[in-house]
Amino acid sequence: MREFVINKNDSGQRLDKFLTKAVKNLPQSLLYKYIRLKRIKLNGKRCAISDRLNEGDTLQLYINDEFFEQDASKPDFLKAPPVLDIVYEDENILLCDKKCGLVVHEDESGQADTLINRVLHYLYDKHEYDPGAEHSFVPALCNRIDRNTSGIVICAKNAESLRILNQKVKDREIDKRYLCVTVGVPPKQSDTLTAYHERDEKTKTVRITDTRTPHNKTMITQYNVLRISPDKRLALLEVKLITGRTHQIRAHLAHIGCPLLGDGKYGINTINREYNVKTQALCAYRLGFDFTTDAGCLSYLNGQIFKTDNVWFAQKLFGVSPQTVSSSKNPR
Repeated sequence: MREFVINKNDSGQRLDKFLTKAVKNLPQSLLYKYIRLKRIKLNGKRCAISDRLNEGDTLQLYINDEFFEQDASKPDFLKAPPVLDIVYEDENILLCDKKCGLVVHEDESGQADTLINRVLHYLYDKHEYDPGAEHSFVPALCNRIDRNTSGIVICAKNAESLRILNQKVKDREIDKRYLCVTVGVPPKQSDTLTAYHERDEKTKTVRITDTRTPHNKTMITQYNVLRISPDKRLALLEVKLITGRTHQIRAHLAHIGCPLLGDGKYGINTINREYNVKTQALCAYRLGFDFTTDAGCLSYLNGQIFKTDNVWFAQKLFGVSPQTVSSSKNPR
């Protein structure tokens, strides 16, 4: 018999959802069967798959040891360095400035050095995350950006914050802004662009059109031109996503004839080489919490804005700081 005592991070979940994460080797069919046969009990009594768990509850599992993980080796996240550029941190959340070239989650390469693994290692070293003490919760990222895009990524340190942040992202109550450099100047200083987006899984690229089809999705992008280079070849833009499609900023701006500098998929490689820029000039530089509904334990964040100053292309190509550039109303 194994027993789980429900902690704060486990509470609020349905019984079956908790067991799916806590006992990963137990097939779902057996999970439901064992509940029916009372081989899984909640506080010593018969339970149902839809029961909600409360802090302090006890789950008894009268099932074979083979369904429990036996591996006592060190977690894989310890293979990643606990090195982070922290924009903001408190007991509930961590805002990290992800560097260009670092993936947020493990991909097909299987490399251990990812942003989430760095975060887990960092929290582990601070004694704020102990995988041995958590039955079902793992600190998680609430947004993601491409490997070669830099900028702010949100991590939730506890289950309550994760649930709130995921809902706020879904409800568009978190305002994310990007800085980027385009090759060519957009036709308007400010505009809201609408087009249609279709992803090609084979080429890992997207196709943008102005025509709606049964296979594509609406894509909406807002931009504001902040600076124009003296030769009018480059422009510095602030961009806000209304929708969140794969490669949206890169593909949408390329679609209007203003691809990002350094973009190898949608850009102009001869110009990229001319400026010696090998990754897209794109950074998620600003994050604002704009809650319009209850935010529970994160209510104190409402109205707060966080920025990163580590935007190399703004300084190198336009001589400006991201902390002040967005206040400019007219391009120069």
